[in-house]
Amino acid sequence: MTDARLRHGRASLALSFFVQGVTFALLVTRIPAIQDRYGISDGLLPVFLAAVPILAGVGSVVTEKVVARVRPRGVLRWAQPVVLLALLGVGAGSELWQAAVALGVFGLSVGALDASMNMMGVSLQRAYGRSIMLGFHAAYSLGGIAGASMAWAGAHWDLTLLASYLPAVVLLLPAAFIGSRWYVEGKAEGEGQEAERQGGSVSFKLLMPLCLVMSFAYIGDSTVSNWSAKYLQDVLGSSEQLSTVPYNVYMVTTLLGRAVGDFGVRRFGAVAVVRFGSVLAAAGFAVVAVASGAWIGMLGFTMLGLGLCVIVPQTFAAAGRMFPGASDTAIARLNVFNYVGFLVGSPLVGALGDAWSYRGAMLVPMVLVLATLVYAKSFGSEPARYGGGHERPRTVDVG
Repeated sequence: MTDARLRHGRASLALSFFVQGVTFALLVTRIPAIQDRYGISDGLLPVFLAAVPILAGVGSVVTEKVVARVRPRGVLRWAQPVVLLALLGVGAGSELWQAAVALGVFGLSVGALDASMNMMGVSLQRAYGRSIMLGFHAAYSLGGIAGASMAWAGAHWDLTLLASYLPAVVLLLPAAFIGSRWYVEGKAEGEGQEAERQGGSVSFKLLMPLCLVMSFAYIGDSTVSNWSAKYLQDVLGSSEQLSTVPYNVYMVTTLLGRAVGDFGVRRFGAVAVVRFGSVLAAAGFAVVAVASGAWIGMLGFTMLGLGLCVIVPQTFAAAGRMFPGASDTAIARLNVFNYVGFLVGSPLVGALGDAWSYRGAMLVPMVLVLATLVYAKSFGSEPARYGGGHERPRTVDVG
């Protein structure tokens, strides 16, 4: 595979991560508007919100079987447009059943999209012979910031959901189609069949530590996403306007951490980077829990963004190293625990906050994130720091 083809493949995959970041942010940041448009009651809303990650988990499991025949790039080429059209469907409908169908399609296709994107990222990292996974997830974070900004503009100007979503889909859908022409995978064409034959060799016992780490990371992430504004306003006494800042700060620091994280992996190895990120994230939760005011709380959320941002990309990369002959299977199974963490995190913190205190509730994700230290060795030995199962000659260090 030529250096130019690898560079084009890397850029096109980064574009896909960016598009997905925009799409997902446009959905989750307009949930109140979606609830109002379709008349979804407060009691029914959690059912809709839970259905999306549950169906995404189903989509990820199905993708494990599909990629053995059509390859991840084929799944990604069609899953991304379906996700975008499902988002548009959410904005265009008027009946409750239409929202249910659109969100169901969104959930199933986003599971396939997440799984196939990370399969390709791990495959390209192997071809490069060095850590590049954090860069892809940095593109996702950048897309999330762009999508959240577009959603803010839509809410500020009181635009309908369709008016908010249509420009994004019109721009991103052709970009995704055009970019898909340059998708490449850093593996031989015959390796798909080999992975299919070896799918059963992915030991769940060996994969379980990474599954737990993935869940812990997303419990932490969903805590920030769902509770940072309420925590700052209700517990730390900030204004309503100031309470919207922590999540934006979290997203920006996530972008910054991922933008430089690959250099840390190349220099110190994945194990050291994951350990540092876990300690920093746990310290961030501790600062939030004991904060005396809003600005101290925001310092904690800043630490959280810098710490948590490195864990998920490195977990996918570690799964690829652990099962080099069946990395697609391992990543599809691991991706399910992304949604497990998302489903558990927000209700867990909310229940503890109501029954005990929100300060105390912040200590639970702190302990879970800190538990990542126990499983840090699963992220590979020092020779694996350049992304494959072994250190590669750096003659393919392109881009």
